[in-house]
Amino acid sequence: MLTHFTTGCDVISEASSIRVFVVEDLPAVREPLCLLLDGTAGVACVGAAADAEAAIATPGPVSPDVVLLDIELPGINGIDALGPLGRKWPKAEFLMLTIHDDEQRVFAALCAGATGYLLKSAPPAALIEAIQEVHRGGAPMSASVARLVIRTFRHSPEHETLSHRERQVLDALISGQTYRQIGEALFISVNTVAFHVKQIYHKLHVHSRAEAAALGRAPVPRMTR
Repeated sequence: MLTHFTTGCDVISEASSIRVFVVEDLPAVREPLCLLLDGTAGVACVGAAADAEAAIATPGPVSPDVVLLDIELPGINGIDALGPLGRKWPKAEFLMLTIHDDEQRVFAALCAGATGYLLKSAPPAALIEAIQEVHRGGAPMSASVARLVIRTFRHSPEHETLSHRERQVLDALISGQTYRQIGEALFISVNTVAFHVKQIYHKLHVHSRAEAAALGRAPVPRMTR
């Protein structure tokens, strides 16, 4: 069981760096992620674990700002790990990394406490941008997740609670635009885009309470990669 991936991960290059912890069972994914983080200015990998149990048991003063958490982990899956990891690192934000974008996993993760949900197929630049956005208080959302969110609202009697600006942001996300591109198109700051995305998540949680409760009771099915 890997408790700490040491190659570059336990060295913080800058005091002001965003501290990131990686939980991913595949070395072919985990190790490049750590290298990417340590090779990016303003970001530092402070540790990594091959499963949720190892992450929960991480000793020492590790206190990440952002946790990249795979869903399909051996043992405790990433969604079930959000509770204990959130108690261990209450100041951390959690970004789910997965190959899956099905509705059950997306909303189960968000309702369990994840701040964002990204596909592993996302390019490195998008991953770094997501880490920066969540650290600034945003809630990263990939285009495929945005489609699921807007479809949920369209089939909900409360869908009119989305503001005109929130609908514009969602539509832009669905088209694949980045936060920066959306801000430039709508003449608003990147931080304002992030605020609107977080409001969308908040409204989704409030108006999908029954669905969220059902998701919380339903086990997340195991799927092969």
